[in-house]
Amino acid sequence: MNDGPFRYCLNTSTVRGHGLALVEEVELVAEAGYDGIEPWIREMDAHVAGGGSLEDVAGRAGDLGLAIENAIGFFEWIVDDDALRRKGFEEARRNMEMLARLGCPRLAAPPYGAADVEGLDLMAAADRYAELVEVGAEFGVAPMVEFWGMSRSLRRLGEAVCVAVQSGRREACVLADVFHMYKGGSPFEGLALLGPDAIGLMHVNDYPDAPAAELTDADRVYPGDGAAPLVQILRDLDAIGFRGPLSLELFNESYWTQEAAAVARTGLDKLRALVEEAVPEA
Repeated sequence: MNDGPFRYCLNTSTVRGHGLALVEEVELVAEAGYDGIEPWIREMDAHVAGGGSLEDVAGRAGDLGLAIENAIGFFEWIVDDDALRRKGFEEARRNMEMLARLGCPRLAAPPYGAADVEGLDLMAAADRYAELVEVGAEFGVAPMVEFWGMSRSLRRLGEAVCVAVQSGRREACVLADVFHMYKGGSPFEGLALLGPDAIGLMHVNDYPDAPAAELTDADRVYPGDGAAPLVQILRDLDAIGFRGPLSLELFNESYWTQEAAAVARTGLDKLRALVEEAVPEA
């Protein structure tokens, strides 16, 4: 049982290359000792297309004491094109209906469809996010503003926080990510300025000691194996009272050649070790 300040979660991208089915991933993550799992919508679609039910997934996770913390989906909620945005909201609604059946309380809302847009109007994005939050309220699912460090719009933590604040919704929050903060030029010190509920979930990972411009998602490594100031990041998260999930999200293909169970356990062990260093009483 985890009695530390944070909950530990595994984003299934970390073991994507192992070709596991969704229920197999649930069992793997629980066996490794995580508190929760963060699957992708496309995995849920594949499970249903193969004859499975989301209720069975929820039941299996419940039996194992595993929370389904968040899901990763892609829908064009933020784009300027009205027709595309309507379709994006339809997809968001579909995603949220699935998550309600799973008992999953969160959904990532990245700048999908607008990643290459220069000069995105953040005030317009805030209005669209407010509408997205309203849709989520129908299903008991909180969409989190996610920023992508490699995009030309919504690439920094401060921009995501601006969208959340200007939405005027008390349920508003952001999905932060160590790699994307470095990639997009977000100072890590900015985390210390946030309140405990401003971050819905934190993606934890590490990156090599190299210029941000040279790095891609595939370069992410286990926490502690790179150059990110993770101990200070974790101390700041603890200091602001963040008690949400720390989700290990990697896309490193070299890990996909190793045993999936070993990858999951190694990631958790390394993350726990950093938390214990950052917050000794944990």
